[in-house]
Amino acid sequence: MTITLPLKPPRSTANPSPIRRPGSLRRTASIDFDWTDGPESERRLQGRARDYWTPATGGPGKTKREAWLEASVDFERTITAIAADPAPARLGELVGERGGGHLRAVLREILPELLAEGAPLYLLLDDISGTSLISGWGWSLWNPNWMSDQRGGISPDQLAKMMNDRAGVCWGLQLGNTGMNPDRASIHIDAADGGDLRNPEDPEGWHLFPETKQVSMRRARRIDVWRDAASGNIHFESAFQDSAPRPEGGRAALHEYRLTGSVDPRSLELLSLVPEPRVLPFIECPGAVTNAAKLVGTPLPLIREAVLRELRGPAGCTHLNDALRALAEVPKLVEQLEG
Repeated sequence: MTITLPLKPPRSTANPSPIRRPGSLRRTASIDFDWTDGPESERRLQGRARDYWTPATGGPGKTKREAWLEASVDFERTITAIAADPAPARLGELVGERGGGHLRAVLREILPELLAEGAPLYLLLDDISGTSLISGWGWSLWNPNWMSDQRGGISPDQLAKMMNDRAGVCWGLQLGNTGMNPDRASIHIDAADGGDLRNPEDPEGWHLFPETKQVSMRRARRIDVWRDAASGNIHFESAFQDSAPRPEGGRAALHEYRLTGSVDPRSLELLSLVPEPRVLPFIECPGAVTNAAKLVGTPLPLIREAVLRELRGPAGCTHLNDALRALAEVPKLVEQLEG
């Protein structure tokens, strides 16, 4: 299949979020990072998540489940302190663990009940891996020399080796692609407008965010689920954005995807899936959406494993994969919708 690439990376946010659909359930989740003393200091993580039911008549609804998470993460992405509500008995065992794929394996081992429940807290904990990796991007909006400062005294040969070591991490980072050019990757990327997640016509559409007026970075998620009255099929709309505040006001976005699709209510198999790249850093990045079609037919309770199997490395986009993995929560959201 031939993929026609755009002349420039996608730079068009879908925000603000749509008004809640009557007879739906909406999960919103966010993780905000800020720093105690500069880009190499310890980072504070504040996570919030909420499941909100909207009646068939529309209008104000009811909070079904919610969670908050606070943690400290050092420069090496190691968790140095953590607290949450609700607080699982083994939560403290995450202190000393480092953000990355290994952390997700630890979560499955010590907190399997959160995974089985599709708990809002699990989504926040799962996102520590991705957000701790990219959170430093927030500094680039306040310091144009942030990337060169981070590289310090690295020689051109060392930089070239570092870039080559990244080859194949994802679809966008393959040899010959824009993101693999050290000169292109070292300059400040013109950031897209991230818009405002909140819709002024729907004040209940999101949970409250922490107030942060300094350098910070946020990952925000939204998953809406509802049932089609005619077919009985389950429908979903999911949104995913990484953003940070600009010093002059407003927010810039680094990654943003929107997913829509439908699910068989009996088998929970994915019947349709349309991924829409809204904001991505490099020209080649949107090409990853083509392979997402391989997931159609997958039972949603198994989609995390399917994403890892079908969209590993250059077959997928790290951030699209993060958005797709969260669809495993859809069946549990439907249970709340109809309970």
